[in-house]
Amino acid sequence: MKTLIVEDDFLSRKLMLAYLSPLGECDIAANGSEALEAFVMADNAGKHYDLITLDIMMPEMSGQEVLKHIRRIEEEHGLNAAKIIMTTALKDSDNVMAAFKNQCDGYLGKPIDSEKLRALLRELNFME
Repeated sequence: MKTLIVEDDFLSRKLMLAYLSPLGECDIAANGSEALEAFVMADNAGKHYDLITLDIMMPEMSGQEVLKHIRRIEEEHGLNAAKIIMTTALKDSDNVMAAFKNQCDGYLGKPIDSEKLRALLRELNFME
């Protein structure tokens, strides 16, 4: 499994890396611009991401904006859609609804609970 972890908080990045690196190769991005750059570079190299964890509140570009850009690129290039899990401290219904409207596959509140993450990964067929 090839994963892109998009998180502006250093400790949250390290935590997600610890949770996800046993499952396969992980790249990290500290903001939305880096995330799009990593996504496009992987696409150009023919090494698409299977999973993207995407923080909503980030500098430069929000996770919601990044999600929209990724889905547009996938559609334009005829790519299989990566599974995208939104991660955030925001638990209001507006953000949850916007994330699913923009075609995310899952939503986790922070702090990330390893059991909830594992359950969502099982639901998305990344774990048994």
